[in-house]
Amino acid sequence: MEHIKALRETARRLPMDPGVYLMRDSTGEIIYVGKAKHLRSRVSSYFRSIEKHTEKTRRLVWTARELETIVTASEFEALVLECSMIKQYRPKYNILLKDDKGYHYLKISAGDYPRITAEKVMNPSDGGRWLGPYTSSFVVNQTVDEVNKAFLLPTCKRKFPEDFGKGRPCLNFHIKQCIGLCSGKISRREYSELIEQAVEFIHSGNERSLEQLHQKMEAASDALDFEQAAFYRDRIWAIQRITAQQNVVFSKTTVDQDIVALTQGTQETCVALLKIRAQRLVDKQTFDLGEIDSLEGARRDFLLSYYGAAEMDVPRVILLDGPSEEPKLVERYLEEVRGKKVSLRVPARGEGKRLVEMALANAAQHLAHKLERTGKELAALDELARLLNLTAPPQYIEAYDISNLGSETIVGGMVVFEDGRPLRSAYKKFNMKTVTGVDDYGSMREMLQRRFSRYQNPEEQDPGFRRLPDLILLDGGKGHVSAVEPLLREMGLNIPVFGMVKDSAHKTRAIAGEGEEISIAKNRRAFALVTGIQDEVHRFAISHMKQKHKKNAFALGLTQAPGIGDKRASALLRHFKTQKALLAASPEELACAPGMTLPAAHSLFQFLHPEK
Repeated sequence: MEHIKALRETARRLPMDPGVYLMRDSTGEIIYVGKAKHLRSRVSSYFRSIEKHTEKTRRLVWTARELETIVTASEFEALVLECSMIKQYRPKYNILLKDDKGYHYLKISAGDYPRITAEKVMNPSDGGRWLGPYTSSFVVNQTVDEVNKAFLLPTCKRKFPEDFGKGRPCLNFHIKQCIGLCSGKISRREYSELIEQAVEFIHSGNERSLEQLHQKMEAASDALDFEQAAFYRDRIWAIQRITAQQNVVFSKTTVDQDIVALTQGTQETCVALLKIRAQRLVDKQTFDLGEIDSLEGARRDFLLSYYGAAEMDVPRVILLDGPSEEPKLVERYLEEVRGKKVSLRVPARGEGKRLVEMALANAAQHLAHKLERTGKELAALDELARLLNLTAPPQYIEAYDISNLGSETIVGGMVVFEDGRPLRSAYKKFNMKTVTGVDDYGSMREMLQRRFSRYQNPEEQDPGFRRLPDLILLDGGKGHVSAVEPLLREMGLNIPVFGMVKDSAHKTRAIAGEGEEISIAKNRRAFALVTGIQDEVHRFAISHMKQKHKKNAFALGLTQAPGIGDKRASALLRHFKTQKALLAASPEELACAPGMTLPAAHSLFQFLHPEK
């Protein structure tokens, strides 16, 4: 604690100017670089209320031993310096992009009859043309396959013009997947024009290529050059056939743009980045960010790191899955890198929203693979967090429901979902002890009061009670939430609480807080998750109620036996736990129950087994 006191005192003496701050560990190594609009306020916040920090920030504070600051003339200068120093020192606690993929390239070889191929290593000295870099080998290989098929380019191992006329054309020519260059009937000029059309297709997409080919076909037809017009017609048909079959996504917008989306796990965060160029998806990248403090801060840090250091170009538009910290400063920085206007957007509808959802699905799938979960589970948790405005996806969810059969049998059930899956070992049953009559609100309050009292008991051994949930869901509406939230505040617990609201057909309709209801019907992943949780907690509570009612009826039947009253009947059920165990007990075993005697045990045994 002494080093924290010293750092707190150092921070207290800092100026209220913009600048950059550096934290060093005991060896003097820089472990974090940050930017501040007001150095004193920002740096001091690290050393106040340390218990409220995220685990990552707590580790940073405990590891730091020295503080160093650089005052700048403006906040933007501080941002530029921060980015530069992160690149230079790569501090342990900053977001550092981890992408284990290599780069891939498209190559148009040199010579009179070039080929278009996919390459892993760029060698500009061989005289060919290179397109890229791309990080997705799938996109590069698929593009090469499409362009070769669309323009009927040769993919065989023959060398041209040396092998002209040597042997018959291969099978590809006969099945109309090659123009038959090996026959020697295609002029150098015609082939060169074909290659340029193919490159234009790669650069500009199918629509522009088709438009240019249509114009050339019509010009050839007007000039009565029907053979050339047929040649262009065949190219058009080939492109249309290939693009109708391909999996590459097309975009309606003509503006080049990147789409950036983050999915967060317990201690892992993944970023997916999609690149749209000339209305086509040309690349996809995924990055592991590790543990983060907030999604807004992670978006900001990713944008600065990626576009400040990557070989990739900065597009005119960057679509985000949510807000970024300091968006105006980030835009200004990216404009400095690009040299032109850059716009950060969070689309709410339309094609932009669809592309963001595609990027989110890719991020969720990548993270799911790492965590051995399904992409749907992680995407549902991420969507639920965004819907409820939570700081992170809820990894550990507790849901509660009350079930009763009149005022005689009132019980509660608690189910747990961890990482989107039921954790049945943590389910809990509650029998109401203090609430009289049918009182759903009072019963819900009693159930949660007892559950979290167990958590606050230092001697509690049950792991299901010793852990706090990230989210509480109640089977009910705003009234249930209003009954429970004050209780949690009284107990000093800050846990998000929402109700799961059903419609007249008992289907999940919305999520309720103390304010407005939140419709979830259009959020299909979150809707499926919440519906599953609500159905499960309802099933569990009802099954407990039926067991309890059956047990009460059985206990009432026991009181008909000689020498068995209400107290002995209850003691017997507590001792044997199940009806089956009690019915299987011998007179001697019955006598072992609290309050029982051997004569009473023999009488009870004869009552339960009159045939013996």
